[in-house]
Amino acid sequence: MNFFSAILIEQYSRYRKWFLATSVVSCLAVLAYFKYYNFFITNINKVFSEFGFTVGFTELNIILPVGISFYTFQTLSYTIDIYRGELKARRNFIDFALFVSFFPQLVAGPIERAKRLLPQIETARRWDFHFFGSAWPLLIRGVVKKIVIADNVAIYADKVFMLEQPSLLLLTAGTLAFSVQIFADFSAYTDIARGSARLLGFKLIENFNTPYLSISPSDFWRRWHISFSTWIRDYLYIPLGGSRSKNPVVSFWVIVATMSLCGLWHGAEWNFVLWGTYHGLLIYLYRLVGIGSAWVPANRGVRIVSCAVMFLFICFGWCLFRTTDTGWLFAALITNPIAGISGDSLYASGTILMYVLFYLSPLVLFAMLPKKKDRAGRVVAGCGYGFILIFTLLYYGEGGQDFIYFQF
Repeated sequence: MNFFSAILIEQYSRYRKWFLATSVVSCLAVLAYFKYYNFFITNINKVFSEFGFTVGFTELNIILPVGISFYTFQTLSYTIDIYRGELKARRNFIDFALFVSFFPQLVAGPIERAKRLLPQIETARRWDFHFFGSAWPLLIRGVVKKIVIADNVAIYADKVFMLEQPSLLLLTAGTLAFSVQIFADFSAYTDIARGSARLLGFKLIENFNTPYLSISPSDFWRRWHISFSTWIRDYLYIPLGGSRSKNPVVSFWVIVATMSLCGLWHGAEWNFVLWGTYHGLLIYLYRLVGIGSAWVPANRGVRIVSCAVMFLFICFGWCLFRTTDTGWLFAALITNPIAGISGDSLYASGTILMYVLFYLSPLVLFAMLPKKKDRAGRVVAGCGYGFILIFTLLYYGEGGQDFIYFQF
């Protein structure tokens, strides 16, 4: 549908809007059916039942295709770019099919743009040994992040979020563990995808840039899941007029609606919508006090404080993201913040924090490895990666888990 819609958009400019609408509606209809059908049916039934009506819409046993959110957005960007005149429609269906289904990043991104990936597909490639030289650090980093860091700290995060009534201190420790888990888990997949693609001669976009060092919500979304956040900006936020509106009310609704849809994209659950709405409110409130996307801290001290405050906001957001029971979260944070604090609770919280810091040590070592390409730098880096591999063999999580973003 998208392949032929793009050609028709280019050939018949008079009807280009109709062909674009056909492409967009068909993509979103498939996504809505597989990912959101049961979500909407369940909520419609609940609304009617509140008013005493029984409609009985039937839920279906639908199997969610892995990665559907990612390749749907990827192929949508192709037809939209052609409609905007930023790209030429391709006539080679095999090249287009490879762009949509390129296996390293098919399941969980990064979401590549056609104008970046298609030229690489269409260019003749011959394997070169330097592909391996640039790929293996990414592959090792990704494997370590996943099986050493993410899978190990997930044990502690899962235990805390399964408790019936955790104390605020224990919830804080569990949230920190989940914050580390989701970053290590998701960025691990991106590293492995980029490394795998590099072995084949392709360069994929970098998807993370130290997101927990962000100084504002806008800065966070420039650093976290970059391919997705830029997609949302270019194909949703800007077209809705968010960047041009001078009306604060319109600006508010555009930001909140955009981020709420961003949350819904992650999954058919209200906690994801709440998480997205929360980030939309954060972005708008920061802008109200003059901290927008172009804000720069006055000095290092202000930057450190800004990073610390933003990290707390991010962690609270991960609480909303992780739990499907907002009542449980409300009780832990407000109604019952100190209940359950005891010697055992303090010991458990301290143990979680200690293990989280321990499993983070490979990331510190990664950051310390030399970036220079000279001989000495290569030797030091090689020794560092060798030590990390030994660390991996000793401390890998035996009960391997799926990547978190496989469910989206």
